[in-house]
Amino acid sequence: MKRRTQIRVILAMLALMFTAIRPLGSAAENDLSQVRIKKFPVAMQCWSYRQTSFLEAVDRTKALGIKYLQAYPGQRLSAGDKGAVFSHLMTDPQVDLVRKKLDETGMQVVGYGVVDIGRTEPEMRRAFEFARKMGIQVIATEPEDADFAILDKLVKEYDVRIAVHNHPEPSKYAKPQTVLERITGLDERIGSCADPGHWMRGGIRPLDALRLLSGRICDVHIKDRSDFGTGKEVDDVAIGEGKAGLREILAELTNQDYGGTLTIEYENEQEVLTPEPATRKGLENIKALTYYEEYAPLLSRWNWRYSKHGWNHYGPGHFELDEKSGVLKSQGGMGLLWYSARKWRDFVLDLEFQCAQKNTNSGIFYRIPDLPSSDDYIYHSFEVQIYDAGEGLHKTGAIYDAEAPTGDASKPTGEWNHLKITCQGKRVRVELNGTLVVDWLMEPRGKIKDFAAEGYIGLQNHDSIAPVLFRNIYAKEL
Repeated sequence: MKRRTQIRVILAMLALMFTAIRPLGSAAENDLSQVRIKKFPVAMQCWSYRQTSFLEAVDRTKALGIKYLQAYPGQRLSAGDKGAVFSHLMTDPQVDLVRKKLDETGMQVVGYGVVDIGRTEPEMRRAFEFARKMGIQVIATEPEDADFAILDKLVKEYDVRIAVHNHPEPSKYAKPQTVLERITGLDERIGSCADPGHWMRGGIRPLDALRLLSGRICDVHIKDRSDFGTGKEVDDVAIGEGKAGLREILAELTNQDYGGTLTIEYENEQEVLTPEPATRKGLENIKALTYYEEYAPLLSRWNWRYSKHGWNHYGPGHFELDEKSGVLKSQGGMGLLWYSARKWRDFVLDLEFQCAQKNTNSGIFYRIPDLPSSDDYIYHSFEVQIYDAGEGLHKTGAIYDAEAPTGDASKPTGEWNHLKITCQGKRVRVELNGTLVVDWLMEPRGKIKDFAAEGYIGLQNHDSIAPVLFRNIYAKEL
């Protein structure tokens, strides 16, 4: 096992050597241009407000529209008490002061670091206890080699992640392959605190480092710099305004289904007192690149786990949810998993599905008028069909029994399909893998006796022989 790890790291090092001299945008890279970028929760690394107190940083972060924070040790706790600092070693009254401020403002500390949590298990345990008490999900640190055995034990016990930060050289973790070598074989909750700005200082392109660490990124200190290296004219700039490659970073994190926050950290010393203008610009740039910016995820996710919260099931069978990947898999049937949290009138539903076999049979119901308590809903709501073996009114993309698709746009069995349903008034449009296959003014047809102006959304499970899989289920109101 150790030998295979060494070989993997050597290959990774060779890959980085070649990518470092390859021009940006090389055809040899994987194409990220078609990636639909997810909306990641944003946190503020309080180091951006290192000239102020933690309590002031809370207020200034809230004013930016950001609700999550990553605290760092050593920041003055309040303007009135210059002797007290934020730390996992704070006294109970100091912790109470922090909690009161967070409760009053509706803010939350989800990360902590970069921090030295000690060398012994009792020392480290104190940091983990503090994280549990505060609801902190990730601790950014720079462990010594001997620390990893203890950390591997504690992340399992506390379900708190350790993110190894890549400060620039002479830090031992300046290169991503060093991080990979240390964490390979350990619990997946030990990973990288990816800092694109520090990689750029060492001449490493962020995309290459992210790909090397794929699946083991626990935190991202999102930043940008005017150029690579450490020249006098090189400095932090607003995210998306430099050469880090913001779109490819976000696309790669989307491909990896990164489950943490984008932690904004602005280190430009010329603007240390007023980081807000650059931060606002960076937020705008992230928002402009985010495909799902205006969408609500119908499968909620928190602390790296997906949940069916808000969904109910009617009828035989069920859907299994993989909490790590967010993939729903149908079992048995015929039944309906319906989103009970709200009804939708005019909306866009955007999701991906995969058929286990060509004869996989499923569908997406919309505007289900009432809580499903019998099979009667199939006569009063429309279904976008999933059935590659069908024809005409019963083929994938059809409005079942009512309107046939204009063509076959399905991908081969076993591949993910992208489906977008736009429903506005009586008009429904169905786009399958970027092709418009239905554009129809709805009316009662076939089995549909009547239909409502608003209703619930549901996913059909048909049988266990040829299951259907769903993921990335989003909707937005029009």
